[in-house]
Amino acid sequence: MDLYEYQGKQLFAKLGIPVSDGRLAFTPAEARAAAEELGGPTVVKAQVLTGGRGKAGGVKLANDADEAEQHAANILGLDINGHIVRRLWIEKASDIEREYYLSITFDRSEKRPLVMLTTEGGVDIEEVAAATPEKLAKLHVEPLVGYEPFEARSLLFEGGFDDPGEQKQIMDIIGRLRDGFSRFDAMLLEINPLIVTPDGTVRALDAKVTVDDNALYRLAEIAEMDDLEGADPLERMARERGVTYVRLDGEIGILGNGAGLVMSTLDVVGQAGGKPANFCDLGGGGQADSVVKALEVITADESVRAILFNIFGGITRGDEVAKGLLEALDRMTIDLPIVVRLDGTLADAGRELLAESAPDNVVVADTMLAAAARAVELSR
Repeated sequence: MDLYEYQGKQLFAKLGIPVSDGRLAFTPAEARAAAEELGGPTVVKAQVLTGGRGKAGGVKLANDADEAEQHAANILGLDINGHIVRRLWIEKASDIEREYYLSITFDRSEKRPLVMLTTEGGVDIEEVAAATPEKLAKLHVEPLVGYEPFEARSLLFEGGFDDPGEQKQIMDIIGRLRDGFSRFDAMLLEINPLIVTPDGTVRALDAKVTVDDNALYRLAEIAEMDDLEGADPLERMARERGVTYVRLDGEIGILGNGAGLVMSTLDVVGQAGGKPANFCDLGGGGQADSVVKALEVITADESVRAILFNIFGGITRGDEVAKGLLEALDRMTIDLPIVVRLDGTLADAGRELLAESAPDNVVVADTMLAAAARAVELSR
């Protein structure tokens, strides 16, 4: 679950991390009132769960309350990468001497949190890693041990931070982030930029927070922050139907059983020259209800040109999956080509059922690679 910037800053403030003063606004009038209350120049920031706000015109400097109201009127309703701006964060403008980057994310390959720190703040961390990797200090930490000051000292030394006053403040912020990463079951806590003001104060100017959905049952204060209206429309639709779904930017709709198999399917589609439109995990079964719900979400994406249905039967039986798919197709009309690959338990029986009863737009393939290649071909 991703949080808005202002929500992330609320969590940072609870952790004792310095953040800029700001107010939430839903209308131009509220933006004006917030700017008047804050006084002086302010920054009007679109609150959306996607990046690229600045380039899309979603972040504007206002010299006074009149400008803040005008910027708010222009930004509200703006479409930023498919996300409509419905709320704004009106923040007191900051004088910036330097910009740094600091984050903690969960590194799945190492199964440990990874802390990253660099003096190259204000840009995407991928750009820093590609262009100047020597400036990016990284350290894997042990979650069960807790924060140790040597972690921060090591990062500061490796990153080339030599100002004693900044070092002390950044060490404190790293420690508080480490505490928050465990306390909030976070997958990502990112500050970009972490600014230094002319008087030497270090402060978080932005906040990006991602929390593990599986932990929300014990994080009531964060669960209440969830804004379904602000999420991607298809992902919101999937959540309402109980479907495990992540939207991507390709043209091949993917439906499989098991996260590992679906991930492999994404790779094979890429190998076949296509681009996946989604990650969609049917789970352990193939009942008609679950297939219908998944297909409703997949076909709601107008970019989808073909669907790849990839099932490996372990406990799940291939013939039951085939029956579920056929029943689902009886209950809904899909004009897109559907390529089905069945393997594992009673896969032969499932393929026979599909060959005998499936509509003309359903194609059965023997292997995952053949199915991916056929789906890519039909999408064109």
